[in-house]
Amino acid sequence: MTIDKVKAFEALRQAFTTVPLSLMPDFPLPLKLYIDASGEGLGAALHKVQILNDKPVEGSICFISRQIKPTESRYGASQMECLCLFWALEKLNYFLEGCVFGVITDCTAVKSLLHMKTPNRHMLRWQIAMQAYRGNMTIVHKDENIH
Repeated sequence: MTIDKVKAFEALRQAFTTVPLSLMPDFPLPLKLYIDASGEGLGAALHKVQILNDKPVEGSICFISRQIKPTESRYGASQMECLCLFWALEKLNYFLEGCVFGVITDCTAVKSLLHMKTPNRHMLRWQIAMQAYRGNMTIVHKDENIH
């Protein structure tokens, strides 16, 4: 192995051993749901902020992912991100129901999904399913990839 590979491995080992990998949810505290979709699959990560040594540390509760189905491969980027949110809410319902949480996404269309006046049939179904979370969910756009 080269010196660069050894350094990279040691950096990964350090990161994995110093940051809490998996935390138990503390339901009175707000949670963070990170979502992202690509042409290959959907992914989500549920996090919480915990105070360790008088410093806020964000740690993970769980990660989920799946490949997209052949019919979903025809969706546009915005529709794919909305599908990702719907799917993540469905899969993580047992963590999120009744909790205050923020959804962090890189797609501006996800924020407008809840307020669409004339959604297509997929988005209408997703919109109806998300009504259960409306009072507890805030959608935050991160400015990394705008689509």
